[in-house]
Amino acid sequence: MITYTGKTVFNGIAIGKIAVFLKKDKQVKRHHIEDTEKEWIRFNKAKDAAIGQLKELHDKAVLEVGSDGAAIFEVHQMMLEDLDYLDSVKNIIDTQSVNAEYAVAVTADNFYHIFASMEDAYMKERAADVKDISERVLSTLSGEVSDNILTREPSIILADDLAPSETVQLDKSKVLAFVTVHGSTNSHTAILARTMNIPALINVPMEDYEELNGKLAIVDGFSGTLYIDPDETTYENMKEKQELDRKKKELLTELKDKENITLDGQRIDLFANIGSTGDLASVIQNDAGGIGLFRSEFLYLEKDHYPTEEEQFQAYKMVAENMAGKKVIIRTLDIGADKKVAYFNMEKEENPAMGYRAIRICLDRTEIFKTQLRALLRASAYGNIAVMYPMIISLEEVLEIKKIVEEVKRELEEEKLPYKEVEQGIMIETPAAAVISDILAQEVDFFSIGTNDLTQYTLAIDRQNTKLEKHYDSHHPAILRLIKMIADNAHQAGIWVGICGELAADSSLTETFLKMKIDELSVSPSYIYPLRKKIRETDISKL
Repeated sequence: MITYTGKTVFNGIAIGKIAVFLKKDKQVKRHHIEDTEKEWIRFNKAKDAAIGQLKELHDKAVLEVGSDGAAIFEVHQMMLEDLDYLDSVKNIIDTQSVNAEYAVAVTADNFYHIFASMEDAYMKERAADVKDISERVLSTLSGEVSDNILTREPSIILADDLAPSETVQLDKSKVLAFVTVHGSTNSHTAILARTMNIPALINVPMEDYEELNGKLAIVDGFSGTLYIDPDETTYENMKEKQELDRKKKELLTELKDKENITLDGQRIDLFANIGSTGDLASVIQNDAGGIGLFRSEFLYLEKDHYPTEEEQFQAYKMVAENMAGKKVIIRTLDIGADKKVAYFNMEKEENPAMGYRAIRICLDRTEIFKTQLRALLRASAYGNIAVMYPMIISLEEVLEIKKIVEEVKRELEEEKLPYKEVEQGIMIETPAAAVISDILAQEVDFFSIGTNDLTQYTLAIDRQNTKLEKHYDSHHPAILRLIKMIADNAHQAGIWVGICGELAADSSLTETFLKMKIDELSVSPSYIYPLRKKIRETDISKL
């Protein structure tokens, strides 16, 4: 048995034979052309044919993965109409008197390197798109039929990489999973794979993978592992894991699009907690009603520099657009305690959990805070974004935050940058905020209870200390009383209240939270369906 490890694009277990997909190596030769105008016309015919193919792919993708997943093919059509791209091709044909194939190949190579050298992650991904559209035009110019992935039996597709157009042409009835040596979790191919619910791994380091064709393999999308010629124990373990996953998906199918409503008619929202844009597929797959906690600090944790306004804007915009009008609650920077970022240059603290963290940093380093707020407000123009602030302990903090937000709004208005008015809420995760929640409720649009820290601070127990695990009781009566008080104060002030900590996913407390009239529970995506099942089987009037 040989084992490889890569990055997971989509969870799931696939067991079957490998079908290696090898792209045809298009050798482009340079030819001298006498009639450059005729060659330019020839190129345009090929370009128009390629656009026609992309339109067909778009229509096919809409039916299979929805309009969001199909959007890449509209982008590719626009790229083929891009004046810079077309001018480059025409200039090479005219000035060098060469064939269209050579002009397209040179243009593709030049644009690829331009995009690949950009710092912005989104723009980097366009490098692969330029290659894809150019390969399509080259195939049309040469009269070739576009490469198709065809297998005689359901197989695990193995390739160096897969372009979006290749991915969407997969016959899903014959594809168990796909594995690529290269690729990116942010690429359109990865997004399509997640939307199509195909288990997939990328960046799997393999040499001479062509020799694996026909071999039995297992793709474990949960751990990011590829097993080649698995031994009997591994095979049986993976079969069991696959069966558990199948049963779980059956449950999901039965509850998809169902309301989160009790037998006696009480409704509650079930939202998802995420740490990055890469989690969106799981949010959609698990039918979350929105995003109740986007941990924006992961944008900072994954970089070696302060993320720019534009980098943050692109991430928030992507989430807002993908959620298509559903609420997206983004928590502002929550660095500190166990989340360290070297470039913040923070001093060592004896008790970091109760130290310089979260909103305290933002109100101290206002330029960092304003950069994030600008990105958030700009992204609000593209969806239903709400903002919430962590680690609040006083009314003064809330008033100062609101003042800064108004300053940012004025800046955007002066620069004529669009934004929408957003809901602003706070996390109630300190005993201080819980006790004065009646006062705080007068200044915000919602509460989100962070039960992890609320438990830690109320019980005076460091939740990172393994020696104190037996004392860390999230069901402690003091915690439940605080949650009830927070909910009552919120409703009395006319605002809604949710829970976004780990306790929200604790099904043993679901009935308790329903009795407290909690309006929203935000959990890891995989908990959505089990909680929906619990809610739909509950009758609050009989408790």
